[in-house]
Amino acid sequence: MSAKDKHGPDYPASPPRKAYKQELHDLQVELVKLQKHKPERGRWSLADIPYDTIDPTRIASDPYLFYMLAAASLVEINSDLYTRNLLEYFHSDTDVTNWLVQDWQHEEIQHGAALRRYVNTVWPDFAWDRSCLRFSADYARFCRPELLGPTQTLEFAARCVVETGTASLYTMLSRLSPEPVLTGLLSHIRSDEIRHYRHFYHFFLKYQVRESHGYYAVARTLWHRAREIENEDAYYAFKHVYLERHPERRFYDDAYRIFRKHYVALARQYYPYEMAARMFLKPLGLNPRIKRVTLPLLTAGAKRLYS
Repeated sequence: MSAKDKHGPDYPASPPRKAYKQELHDLQVELVKLQKHKPERGRWSLADIPYDTIDPTRIASDPYLFYMLAAASLVEINSDLYTRNLLEYFHSDTDVTNWLVQDWQHEEIQHGAALRRYVNTVWPDFAWDRSCLRFSADYARFCRPELLGPTQTLEFAARCVVETGTASLYTMLSRLSPEPVLTGLLSHIRSDEIRHYRHFYHFFLKYQVRESHGYYAVARTLWHRAREIENEDAYYAFKHVYLERHPERRFYDDAYRIFRKHYVALARQYYPYEMAARMFLKPLGLNPRIKRVTLPLLTAGAKRLYS
């Protein structure tokens, strides 16, 4: 069966290299501009967040925001576990390794530290350190080098999915936040995550020009990583926040299902479906005609999941 027969008319097994090379060039130009306007150690720091002006009365009684913020802080602050694997996998590419060490890891851990301080300020009775130790031990099982993508290109595609998820999550949280300091903090993190996506997408294009993976391989990687985020990152972070919050209880999956039910209700109102769909589809390199058809379908499908 030919690629055309398998994928249908005008749907080749791999996106044209010429299109990827042009997009890579355009993105390189844009990233150079971003770097020129970037301060030496990032765009913001914890010192820029006015923690002393937090109004706990606006948020302390919301258990679902507590779980989302505490869980996010655990995942973010453990980014060094994943960074080590990426540094080993891409050791021969100094463009990648320098950016991972100097920018990505620093900013991801800063996200975790900033969220941790916010959680400790609003919910001071929560033993964050103990919860983090337990989560880190559990989470390390899913941060092994052998679990990275089968090729370097596909690992970058997977990273695009992760950054899509975090950028979308923080967009949603910033929209629903009832407390001004939290809203500002989440906006900072959201901007970082979108910028991280652009860098990972840039590296994806760079490697895809060499390896030229087909649509199916890239799509399978995108879907697989999206499922991992739900089944591993979110699940285990919630589990360890829950166990620390309720030390007298055993953890059952029903607790996570109840939490997810409330998350879905919030997502219906605040989740940036179209933004997430655009970011998710971008590594596929779809031509404009197919993208015009696919984007509304993916957006509608995501909304149906939350209805």
